[in-house]
Amino acid sequence: MSKFNNGKSKAMPAISTASLPDIIFMLLFFFMVVTVLRENTLKVNVTTPKATELTKLIHKSLVNTIHVGKPREQYQELYGTAPMLQLGDAVKSPRDIPLFLENFKQNVPEKKRKAIITSLKVDGDVTMGILQDIKTVLRKSNQLKINYSAKPRGDE
Repeated sequence: MSKFNNGKSKAMPAISTASLPDIIFMLLFFFMVVTVLRENTLKVNVTTPKATELTKLIHKSLVNTIHVGKPREQYQELYGTAPMLQLGDAVKSPRDIPLFLENFKQNVPEKKRKAIITSLKVDGDVTMGILQDIKTVLRKSNQLKINYSAKPRGDE
């Protein structure tokens, strides 16, 4: 004889949530390990000017940044109040730019080295003489792709 179903269906067993905390802590640990926080401490005040025609940089890993501005208050006793140049995490002079560019190139794959862009984050109150010196050193170092950072101008 065969067994017939009476129309009653069996209830599905409950899903076990015992491993859920383990999964959450693994994800939390993963994101804590791979998250990169700001690598450089800014020692200069940079208030970028506002502009209307802006474009976004696509490959930010190929961008090295040079900050130019007056020192922050905690560094004014050490560096004075004249505008200065910050390469990475250190205050340098324009003659140190070629070494800074070469160190940055060493961390980029050879195929992508031609796409490296130097981004200048310059304070709006800095004179053009310092910026011209930086551009001259960049040109001599064969770094011809330069980006000027700016904030978007709001409708006024």
